[in-house]
Amino acid sequence: MTRPRSRTTDPQQFELSRRNLLRQIGSISTGLSLSGTAADLLSSRALAETLKADKPADPSALFTPGPLTPDDERLLDEIEHASFLFFWEQANPETGLIKDRCNVRENDTSLGASIASTGFGLTAICIGEKRGFVGHAEARLRVIKSLSFLWHKLPTHRGFFFHFANINTGERMWDSEVSSVDTSILLCGILTCRQHFRDSSIDELAHAIFDRVDWTWLSEDTTLLSMGWTPEFGFIPSRWDLYSELMMIYLLGLGSPSHPLHDEAWFAWKRTVFEYDGLRYIGSFAPLFVNQYSQAWFDFRGKRDRYADYFQNSIIATDVHRRFCLGLNEQFSDYSNALWGITASDSDKGYVVWGGPPATGPIDGTIVPCAAGGSLPFLPDATMRVLRTIREHYPKAWCRYGFVDAFNPLKDWYDTDVIGIDTGITMLMAENARTGFVWETFMKNPEAQRGMENAGLKPYKSEAGSAQSPPGKRFS
Repeated sequence: MTRPRSRTTDPQQFELSRRNLLRQIGSISTGLSLSGTAADLLSSRALAETLKADKPADPSALFTPGPLTPDDERLLDEIEHASFLFFWEQANPETGLIKDRCNVRENDTSLGASIASTGFGLTAICIGEKRGFVGHAEARLRVIKSLSFLWHKLPTHRGFFFHFANINTGERMWDSEVSSVDTSILLCGILTCRQHFRDSSIDELAHAIFDRVDWTWLSEDTTLLSMGWTPEFGFIPSRWDLYSELMMIYLLGLGSPSHPLHDEAWFAWKRTVFEYDGLRYIGSFAPLFVNQYSQAWFDFRGKRDRYADYFQNSIIATDVHRRFCLGLNEQFSDYSNALWGITASDSDKGYVVWGGPPATGPIDGTIVPCAAGGSLPFLPDATMRVLRTIREHYPKAWCRYGFVDAFNPLKDWYDTDVIGIDTGITMLMAENARTGFVWETFMKNPEAQRGMENAGLKPYKSEAGSAQSPPGKRFS
C-alpha cells in the first residue's frame, strides 16, 4: 500500500509498520472460515460461484447510479479545480516534482516530493487542460519539463523510482525505497499524458521512461512482486500477494513491450473472499483506498477475468464500508448516511492506517473526504451526498486545494494538510464519474490494453446472456 510520509512519524519506521501490517494481513487471511469474515484463496471456479452465491445475485441491480444533477456537476467542478491548483502550485515547475503533502494554514516550505503525487499530478494536468483550468501551451510545457527531468535526472534503479525525492533536485530523501507501486502510479500519469497531448516530444519521453522499467528484475525469483528495494538492504521481503492496489503493478508489467511479466503473475496473488451484511466480495484487511487506486486509470467496467468483475467488486466493497460506518453511529454520532468514510489518513494524533470492516486502527469519528471522493464512480449518489454534506456544513474542512485530508467533528479537529495522493484520487475519480475521461484516455495506451488482455480481463455476458455494458458511465 502506498501512503505518504507523516509529519509526526519517522519515514523509515512508517514504511516498516506498513510492511508489518501487510505481513499480518497475510497471516490473518489464512485459515478463516467464510462464514466468519473471510476465506482463503479458492479455485477460480469455486471463487466465482462463491461470489455469486446468496445475495446479491446481481450486484449491478442493487447499485444503479442515477444521473449527476447540475448541483453535483458544480460541486465536482469546484473540487476538481481546487485539486488541480494543488498539483499546479505545489510543484517545482522546472523539475515537475510535486509535494507529497502541503500545510494549507501557513507558508509551506517543505521539500518532500513523492513520485505517486507526481503521477496523480501529471494526470491532473490532463484534466486541467481539458477543463480549461490551464492553457494548452502551459500544460504541454509543464509535462515536457516533468518528463525530461524524470528521464534525464531523477535517480532510478532498473527503471524504478525512489518513493520520495527533493522537489528541487530530485535527490532521494529519507532513505526511501525504490517503490514498485509508487513507480506504477507515476507511470500511469505519464501514459495518460502521452495519449492526451499526442505530442511527439511527450510521446518519445513517455516511451523511454516506461520501456526502461525492468519488470523481470522485480520478478526474478518469484511470480509475486516485491514491494520495493533499497541500496542498503536489497529487496523488501514483503510481496504484493493479496488483493489491493497491486492490480496496476501487475497489469503494467504484463503490458510492458520491453521487460514483460509472465502471464501467470496475474494469477499468483490471493483473492480472499469477505462477507458482510450478506454481501460477498474480494477484499483485504486494509483501508478503502485499495479498491480505488488501480481503477483510477484502468477501466474495469464491464470486464472480468476468471475470478471476478473488479468494478462491481469495488461497488460492493464501497457499499460494505458505508454500512460499516453506519453501524458505528452509536459510538460516533457523526457517522450517518450523509457523513461516512474512513481510509488511511491524518488524524489529530498523527498518520493512521484505519478503516473496515473489520475495524482496523483506532477509529474515533474522524471523516476522510477521499474515502467518498475516491469512490465516486462506484456509488455516485451515496458519495455525492457525503461530499455535499462536508462542503455545505463543515467549512473548516475546505481550503484553497479542496478538502483537507481529514477532520473530526466530534473533537472539532481539522487537519492542516492536504495530501497529494488523497487529493489526486478524489480529482481523478470525480472526472471519471462525470465523463470517464481518465479511463478512456489511459486505456488508449497499447501497454494498458496488452496488460488487461494478458490478464484475461475481457467483456463478458451476464447470466441473461446479454453483453455487459460499462456500469456507471456518464458523459457531461
